[in-house]
Amino acid sequence: MTDERNAPADTTAGEVRLALDGLADPAAAERSRRFFKTGPGEYGEGDEFLGLRVPQTRAVVRRFRTLPIGQARVLLDSPVHEHRLAGLLILVDRFGRDRDARDRIVACYLDALRCGRVNNWDLVDASADRIVGEWVRDNPAEAGLLTELVDDPDLWRRRAGLLASFAFIRHGTAEPTLTLVARVLDDRRDLIQKAAGWMLREVGKRVDRDALVRFLDARAAAMGRTALSYATEHLDAAERARLRALR
Repeated sequence: MTDERNAPADTTAGEVRLALDGLADPAAAERSRRFFKTGPGEYGEGDEFLGLRVPQTRAVVRRFRTLPIGQARVLLDSPVHEHRLAGLLILVDRFGRDRDARDRIVACYLDALRCGRVNNWDLVDASADRIVGEWVRDNPAEAGLLTELVDDPDLWRRRAGLLASFAFIRHGTAEPTLTLVARVLDDRRDLIQKAAGWMLREVGKRVDRDALVRFLDARAAAMGRTALSYATEHLDAAERARLRALR
């Protein structure tokens, strides 16, 4: 099928933008603007949307997976949400199949993150663990990067640090997540609460239920209601009620 063919290596960001723009749906774009909270004072204020569904964006990404890293970075400077998502998904794909390019991809990603271009929860969640998390796993001396990110007051950098720890969870290690979550317990922003609770829940489900319960026994009283609720979702009713009562 034509959509599955890789574009030439000299493809530009402009060609990717044109492919995405050709799928625009104004009615869906309006729904996306509401869903991703783009109004004044909201976390996605000013973001622009084409109205693409994620599978549509992924189909375009498959066509342009050979896009050079520098051109993916150009996509990340676009004001259009789907352009940035495509750039991130191209970097994720390249990171997974090209070990020689990993350091350059991480540098590109961190530059975009620090410049405020990875700036909504879906963008962070689609990329942080697959790029930053996996890179830190392969480079233990760089573990301080995750601490640096979660200690940053910026919403998206902090969420990226938390979500990056999912790479460790997938490989059966709980401690990085537990350490990072403990550093953000006083952050009551909804998107940090949900990220922290989600990562704790995954620790309990995938790695070590007892380690999760010990963490919650020690810290539930200091946790926000949302984080604690997310973290205990998979526990049995009695355990869930006991831990939530500690708050």
